[in-house]
Amino acid sequence: MTDTQSSASGSLPTKRVLIGATGSVASIKVPALARSIIQQGQAQGVRIEIAVAASNSALHFFRREQLPEADVTLYTDKDEWSQWKKIGDPVLHIELRKWADICVIAPLDANTMAKVANGFCDNLLTCVLRAWDMTKPRIVCPAMNPMMWEHPITAAQTATLDSLGFTVVSPISKTLACGDIGMGAMAEPEIIAKAVVMQLVPSAADAAAQ
Repeated sequence: MTDTQSSASGSLPTKRVLIGATGSVASIKVPALARSIIQQGQAQGVRIEIAVAASNSALHFFRREQLPEADVTLYTDKDEWSQWKKIGDPVLHIELRKWADICVIAPLDANTMAKVANGFCDNLLTCVLRAWDMTKPRIVCPAMNPMMWEHPITAAQTATLDSLGFTVVSPISKTLACGDIGMGAMAEPEIIAKAVVMQLVPSAADAAAQ
């Protein structure tokens, strides 16, 4: 697959985004993030197709039916195993790596942060990241309790991700679902979508810099 392809109508170039969703309550915002990425892409003259790789825990917070019906496909850990039957069959985490132009993990919970920083790959999403083409952009959007965000290991793991070339979209301070107040909430979907589109569309990044 090429990085840019014509859409079905032939009118817009197409880019492909992989959204990774993990076991944070912020996964409730995944449908809104998908819609915002598509809308902001259209505003920049680009059609965006999205694949969502959701951990089992992420599916506690949103349903397949909440995702936009057009240009969005949901994959789960079950799909990784059910699609492979014999040697020679496509391996889903490799196919997603080949397919995507960019990966954005939103939300990135503390557990998955620790896995990625240490190279663990025990589910569909972390296998994609371990097999990722490091010449392609990848964005992480942490989301966790304020005390988890302030834990010393978080700073170390965030620094590791930065050193590996991940763009880190910092969390924000607000009242979290657990009732605690402080830094750790995932950035708003519109801000994350802007970061994604700026990576995919150079003209969008140039406009933002002016």
